[in-house]
Amino acid sequence: MATPSSPFAFIDDLFNRVGSRLQPPAWAVHEIQHRAVLFLNHVLQQEPEAQQRLTRQQGRVVKFEWRFVTMQLVATPAGLLDLAPEGAVSELTLTVTEESPFGLARAAFRGEKPAVRIEGDVQLAAEVNWLVDHVRWDVEDDLARAIGDVPAHTLATGARRVAGALRQFVGERSGRAGGTAGAE
Repeated sequence: MATPSSPFAFIDDLFNRVGSRLQPPAWAVHEIQHRAVLFLNHVLQQEPEAQQRLTRQQGRVVKFEWRFVTMQLVATPAGLLDLAPEGAVSELTLTVTEESPFGLARAAFRGEKPAVRIEGDVQLAAEVNWLVDHVRWDVEDDLARAIGDVPAHTLATGARRVAGALRQFVGERSGRAGGTAGAE
């Protein structure tokens, strides 16, 4: 009998079976994608260099895929993103190769990028990679607008500590699972 490769193998398998059978309606998918684009544009507007780079890529379409989830984005003349029109041909396809949502979460907690298969325009892929490496959401700034500077700073500091503790915990757990933990 084979042993599962992860303590979350059962949950991963359940996610696979349920996710492939239960597809949300097209209108819900479109709304979620639209909200994601609004969020990405909010983050991009805080980074003028990113907008300049996207302006040079206007009209170009990038397709993102993960399991049964796909999304096509097009760069606008304003240096922002929009959903690509139905039937648009993508010049670049980025497919996340990690199937497990827990594997993705583990990599995110470690601060790692997920493994991605790249097909299409290499120059456009380099621009997308630059965006991924250099554009960050300033959560503290957004919180400060809503609740003030001091509470926002306090919440952000607490969140950074929790994230650091989670990264350390995940790193220690994966180190033991991989057999790299030393004897104490």
